[in-house]
Amino acid sequence: MNASTNAPTNAPALAPSASALTLDPALFRPEAVAPDTKAINAGILKALGAIPDRWVFPMAVLRKLRLEGKGPFPLAPESPLAEVIEIPGPHGPVGLRILAPPQPKGVYLHFHGGGWCLGSARENDGLNHRLVERTGFAVVSVDYRLAPENPWPAAPDDCEAAALWLLREGPARFGTERFALGGESAGGNLAVATLLRLRDRHGLTPFRAASLNAGCYDLGLTPSARNWGDEPLVLNTRDINVFVGHYLREGGDPAATDISPLHADLAGLPPALFTIGTRDALLDDTLFMAPRWLAAGNGAELAVYPGGCHVFIGFPGTLADQALARIAGFLGAC
Repeated sequence: MNASTNAPTNAPALAPSASALTLDPALFRPEAVAPDTKAINAGILKALGAIPDRWVFPMAVLRKLRLEGKGPFPLAPESPLAEVIEIPGPHGPVGLRILAPPQPKGVYLHFHGGGWCLGSARENDGLNHRLVERTGFAVVSVDYRLAPENPWPAAPDDCEAAALWLLREGPARFGTERFALGGESAGGNLAVATLLRLRDRHGLTPFRAASLNAGCYDLGLTPSARNWGDEPLVLNTRDINVFVGHYLREGGDPAATDISPLHADLAGLPPALFTIGTRDALLDDTLFMAPRWLAAGNGAELAVYPGGCHVFIGFPGTLADQALARIAGFLGAC
């Protein structure tokens, strides 16, 4: 149900090698989709199809409804581990939501999804609490500033500040220097942007692993994003264009590496696990980024799940269980 790669370390430098990233075409065929995955997707389409046009509401209203549990999907229970703190940032305080076991084995710096406009650390308590239980890691989830009120570069500025805070304070606070990071959708974008900023601005490559789930790596839109159309399976082409328009409303080149890290020099970044479902409008973002990551000399694993919708790990089902187990194993081995 997935494809993975680890470049051989003992091969002669100029020796021909087998394909490093191998995908089975059967993964993309309709018959590969499990019945419970089909049922989950049908339920999502029904729920979102019943909303005439969610973009008639301001983003602030949509955020409030989601935090009150009145969005199209249920709000996960609050984690009993949650602690909220604020740290200094270039635009003012940055909120961090910390879920920590008594003796963390590592720390996972998390960036939530939501198109740089929606979402919050609180809304990810369900996923992040499961990650704590499965890995023994503490999770530090960043409440970065959101567009359109705070367009680019506010979000990556906040994420950079959170990463630098973790490097300064993490060893004493959590008792470990075993750091990983990652995120979903827009959060995957911000995770890579943060790695690039640490490398290029500070000469730092401190993270041992990156878990990148359905990231958006090209805001000029990859073919799968452009061609998806109107089907409301969590995310469609119009949604992406709305989010990008808000995020870049005060300017910014969609090809700039801080905005679209697919175009960046990716050398010197940590091993990454790329997770994606075949029924995701951002499928090509991952299929393009994973080989670029590998070609830059970094470790890469690519996990493709038949029928998985956008950020399918946030929905119940066997597909999410399999993907979360692999993510936990990958982080635990970092």
